[in-house]
Amino acid sequence: MRCRQRFSSTVGCITVLLVVMVAVVSGQAVVPSPLFIATPLTQVGVFTSGIEGPACDVDGNVYAVNYERQGTIGRIRPDGSGEIYVELPQGSVGNGIRFGSQREMYVADYVGHNVFEVQLRSRAITIYSHDDNMNQPNDLAMAPSGVLYASDPNWAEGSGQIWRIGLDGNATRLFGDMGTTNGIEVSPDGRTLYVGESDERVIWAFDIGVDGTVFGKRVFMRFADHGLDGLRSDVDGNLYVTRYGAGTVLKVSPSGRILQEVNVLGARPSNICLGGMDGRTAYVTEVEHRRLVQFRVDRPGLAWQRLRPE
Repeated sequence: MRCRQRFSSTVGCITVLLVVMVAVVSGQAVVPSPLFIATPLTQVGVFTSGIEGPACDVDGNVYAVNYERQGTIGRIRPDGSGEIYVELPQGSVGNGIRFGSQREMYVADYVGHNVFEVQLRSRAITIYSHDDNMNQPNDLAMAPSGVLYASDPNWAEGSGQIWRIGLDGNATRLFGDMGTTNGIEVSPDGRTLYVGESDERVIWAFDIGVDGTVFGKRVFMRFADHGLDGLRSDVDGNLYVTRYGAGTVLKVSPSGRILQEVNVLGARPSNICLGGMDGRTAYVTEVEHRRLVQFRVDRPGLAWQRLRPE
């Protein structure tokens, strides 16, 4: 675009593409936040170094594990204030969190080989799934049917597994010979499972059969450096990938093309969710500063959209 010179020659002609969307609320002009620019949501140090597993409800809150101390789940409001929402049973430590269709919460307990179910209103905690053959269930993904998939790394041995958890809570091991399985997500159409291996720096894609089993393992993305952690999808099937050690989050198209790279103000982003009041705020758990950071995105999150009333 060529810019006409309307100012003095000392200023020169500055080519600017500026899109400003102004909403008038109660007589005051409100300029929306720029997209893909991270800002802190919480103060430094309100979480432990185990900060992980963010999940968003439809009321604008975000939940993450190990708020103030290990073994808790914190609820953070849109203004950044927070509280301990629940304490997990003695000895349990949470990691990945997902919400079900009835707004129940599922939490991976990597110490006790459990997946907990938490009722949001009563805050009652029950064991939804347990298997002693799990290493340490790490992150969760949910298919449109409500079936859960769990990553399950063994960090000491550099190996990992993938589990399918049915609607009855029964766990079935799908793969037991993988690398350090970590981030996990299901595509919007429920036909593709993505699984990241952190130490191996690769994201795999699998086809999902009608019975929930997976097949057709293939490389989706490889990275030359740094690790990777949590994965989350938007409604269009773009993946948000936390790059642990690189201090960034990538937005990646379903074809594997990098669309955006966001600096998240700390070197160790561990996971991400997409939510807020309109589904278009990304929340990142950042280990270096033990806080949540946020940035605006262009499309709503898939998990958030599924929680919306029909």
